[in-house]
Amino acid sequence: MGSLLYIIAVILIIGWLLGFFVYSAGGVIHILLVLAIVAILLQIIRGSR
Repeated sequence: MGSLLYIIAVILIIGWLLGFFVYSAGGVIHILLVLAIVAILLQIIRGSR
């Protein structure tokens, strides 16, 4: 489960970077970034236990 969250976070960050540099979609890009950060934080918190 933890590796799945990490993979999703990486995909979301890549999607955010592509969206940010290729075209401007407004709030959707920032939502993707926030979701990626949350997924990474969950991975770090669960991995430290």
